[in-house]
Amino acid sequence: MPSYGWLLALYLAALPGNTAGAVAREPTERNCSVIPPYLPSTAVNTSLQLKELREQMLAMNISAYVIPGTDAHLSEYIAPRDARMAFMTGFTGSAGTAVVTQTKAALWTDSRYWVQAERQMDCSWELEKDVSISSVAEWLISEVPPGGEIGFDPFLFSLKTQENYNINLESSDRGLKSIPVNLVDKVWKERPPVQSDGLIRLPDRVIQRSWQEKVEHIRIQMRDNPYKPTALLLSALDETAWLFNMRGNDIPYNPFFYSYTLLTVDKIWLFLHTERVTDDLKAYLNASCEGALCVQLKGYDTILDHLKTYVAGPGVKVWIGTEYTNYALYEVITPQDKLLTSSYSPVLTTKAIKDETEQQILRDAHVRDAVAVIQFLMWLEKAVPEGNQTELSALEYVDNCRNKQKDSRGPSFETISASGPNAALAHYSPTIETNRRLTVDEMYLIDSGGQYLDGTTDITRTIHWGKPTEMQKEAFTRVLMGNIEISQTIFPSGTRGVNMEMLGRRALWEVGLNYGHGTGHGVGNYFGVHEWPVGFQSNNIPFRSGMFTSIEPGYYKENDFGIRIEDVAVTVPVQTKYGNNYLTFDTVSLVPYDRKLIDTSLLSSKQLQWLNKYYETIRRLVGPELDSQGLHEEKDWMLRNTEPFAEVGSSASVSSSSLTLIALAIALLHDIV
Repeated sequence: MPSYGWLLALYLAALPGNTAGAVAREPTERNCSVIPPYLPSTAVNTSLQLKELREQMLAMNISAYVIPGTDAHLSEYIAPRDARMAFMTGFTGSAGTAVVTQTKAALWTDSRYWVQAERQMDCSWELEKDVSISSVAEWLISEVPPGGEIGFDPFLFSLKTQENYNINLESSDRGLKSIPVNLVDKVWKERPPVQSDGLIRLPDRVIQRSWQEKVEHIRIQMRDNPYKPTALLLSALDETAWLFNMRGNDIPYNPFFYSYTLLTVDKIWLFLHTERVTDDLKAYLNASCEGALCVQLKGYDTILDHLKTYVAGPGVKVWIGTEYTNYALYEVITPQDKLLTSSYSPVLTTKAIKDETEQQILRDAHVRDAVAVIQFLMWLEKAVPEGNQTELSALEYVDNCRNKQKDSRGPSFETISASGPNAALAHYSPTIETNRRLTVDEMYLIDSGGQYLDGTTDITRTIHWGKPTEMQKEAFTRVLMGNIEISQTIFPSGTRGVNMEMLGRRALWEVGLNYGHGTGHGVGNYFGVHEWPVGFQSNNIPFRSGMFTSIEPGYYKENDFGIRIEDVAVTVPVQTKYGNNYLTFDTVSLVPYDRKLIDTSLLSSKQLQWLNKYYETIRRLVGPELDSQGLHEEKDWMLRNTEPFAEVGSSASVSSSSLTLIALAIALLHDIV
């Protein structure tokens, strides 16, 4: 990922209690109540950009300007050139909204990022510890005079966001003003450019359906829709990438490229930066003809004008998915009888169900990924007791292990490598400022994933190399119980994830514990690591056979430790005694859990049976891959750590004498072979 000085994530300085190599440090958070204000070295001076933005606001006759932390495709992960909120505030968290008036500036973000914001922002900015639009609106009403207008870029607002602002500002004599030219871009003199290359078509070996077949399948859904849309507008970046079996490099960790698609029953318009399209890609897309399966290439910035022209025609109706269509495009589709809406486009709901090839290659990618993670865990087991490893060195090592695997395309997100109290922050990633030494006295959490040409992975393991406390063992075991309960549940096809999400929390709730994040998200085939609309949230679609999701309960004890167990699983049909059309989850992540953290006395017989069967699967699938890569020591480690658990209430740790006997037996087998 390119590095830009203003975008450095220099946050979360070492927490109190880090005695592992701690040194005297400056205060890590700003103090705006003293004179002069105290700012840590991680704070960003934003006075110049605020001054220049306010000049632009005066010219537009607006009293306030709203700056969301997203892009024109409402993406979760954004390119550096779209990090406008970070440029203006200095705050680099992934969630937030900034607002500027002529006299004040404020940032709204959630509790994950409050400390980070206090370390990165200067005293020009207020921190509002809320994320609701109602909170932003209340602040605007108090700061904007009656009759004042509040500017926003309609390309960065979703339909729901715009509607919620209007509702909250209603009757306040203050209103929104849509300004299609982004004012931050006008003052951002060194805004990173668009990538000049990087577009690829996927090789045939990872594709079952050609782009032409996908287009025809979507057209069938358009024709079958009772409201008879004449066109489908695709705005989410993964929609176009999936439809044309193409990938790019515009977004860090996500193989997407800036694009829109307008698909009709006999036309295909693809809007992108055309200078990036090679002659080979033009031939692949049939870009030189004008038939129903010929892709007409248009400039990325012409989408708005082209859509206006299309909508002006007679008898047209444009279908959009409201979750990922920005307000700028929505507001030109008028009158309303020319608009058809659904939460998600038919491309997203079709993409959510993987075909046979996609399912198999995604499973294959997880086998190779398991090899990399096993290499990493075995290395840690040896290296940590020597006392020379840190969160950052561990992060680098796991990335290197993945990079050696076939078809690796780098990490799928910023790795979470967290020891001790840092692991209590669910979305922590280490920096030079916050880096802790790994020790046998603390728990360690590693949440990492890889992009491969055939799949995307995401896995979390929590480890202790010394003697965990009884509370740590119980918490870990109860998190594991939640993972197993979801993984082994049987449910009717069409069940929503939100209706079974509590299974991941029940064992924790029984003793008054909980976690504050979601329980799972969709995963793609060389796509985003968070692939909507699959998962366990209320706005996810119902589960059908062939959907991949993460399952990731956790527990976090503030300033002490964090636990998360995350696996990716696929929904598969299951035979029941009486009913048909039932599903269960088949776990495709294939890395054993830390045995010394499992208290089997808490597990039910059924849970223990699931765990032993899972370990048998790891041996069956990962063992041959370790052999084929000549990783015999790693295979021995895997075999030791996937020994079946006895169905009695006891610690799941294998005694040192048992480990010795196992190691001797494996060594003898190698000698015989």
